[in-house]
Amino acid sequence: MSVLFNNNNLRFIDHRDFLANIYKNVNSELAENQNLTFNKKLFCIKSTTNNLIINKKRSRESDQILEETAKVKQMYNELIAKLPSEVKVGVSQKYDLLETSLVRELAQKHFESTIFHHHGLSGGNNSDTPLKCKIKDDCFLIPQNSRFFCGCVKEQCAKLNGNKFDIMIADPPWWNKYIRRLKGANNKLSYSMMYNEEIASIPVQDLLSENCLIAVWCTNALSNINAIKNLIFPKWGVEYVTTWYWLKLTIDLKPLCEFGSGCKKQPYERIVIGKVGNVCVPSDLLVASVPSALHSHKPPLLDLLTPCIDEENPQILELFARYLLPNTTSVGYEPLKWQHLSLYEEAVDVT
Repeated sequence: MSVLFNNNNLRFIDHRDFLANIYKNVNSELAENQNLTFNKKLFCIKSTTNNLIINKKRSRESDQILEETAKVKQMYNELIAKLPSEVKVGVSQKYDLLETSLVRELAQKHFESTIFHHHGLSGGNNSDTPLKCKIKDDCFLIPQNSRFFCGCVKEQCAKLNGNKFDIMIADPPWWNKYIRRLKGANNKLSYSMMYNEEIASIPVQDLLSENCLIAVWCTNALSNINAIKNLIFPKWGVEYVTTWYWLKLTIDLKPLCEFGSGCKKQPYERIVIGKVGNVCVPSDLLVASVPSALHSHKPPLLDLLTPCIDEENPQILELFARYLLPNTTSVGYEPLKWQHLSLYEEAVDVT
């Protein structure tokens, strides 16, 4: 399990521990079996003194976000007060390896070296053990009981007709100014953004089981939050349930940046939760973790989502995936991106 702390609506998780549990005894035709996990240095994010935000005059429509920000900040304070000292010390000791600037350089290097052209490629691993294999002369890790489809999400979802999934996770490429600037600087280092209407048109309704849990990663833009509730979920035949918050912390458990006002930069992102049928989901959950330094590398949610589903082996669909998960069908242009062997190391410190 990646959940290090669980108390009411507070969770503290470790992304790297989750991966270490997946990649135990990796089977390989090229070498002896190994226990692998993600490069520890990519989680070495420390507090800095230049992360303060200058807040400008807020607009009326930011009141909703301001209220939620105050709630998340209060939940963070409760988490820090309740988090056992051994967990706090353990996180700091485990990841205090590099200066933050060097971590960012390492992350940039890995991002640029894992740009692959796999459009139209599909595959998977039907066994109960993770595999190391070669795909187009590069080595990748493929978790147990997983499938992947590389290409346009709308087109790949159409190919899945006849399949039913109990959990669906999506991390849409929301249209925003930061990605526009990134795309202008280097077209290879960004992805194609989508308008809300395009996301709503993805044909997922027939892929959802009669009791299905849906989790959508969302930015702090009010337009995107409202689009999920009022456009995307209705088009998908999904009922909005609640919103969870992923709080990003440094290794000394400080927020990654200051809590801002209105729609300004925040140290958290939203996970908007919906359902089809009868699903019981915790409300207003705070999910805190030390994030990976890799751009848009979200933590896995399976340890939080699967207990909500009354299925022994739930089938999972992830849209816009950049890495693979067990028992999951992953769809997107880059589902193998963070599976490249160069991102992994021997898991000598994880039990």
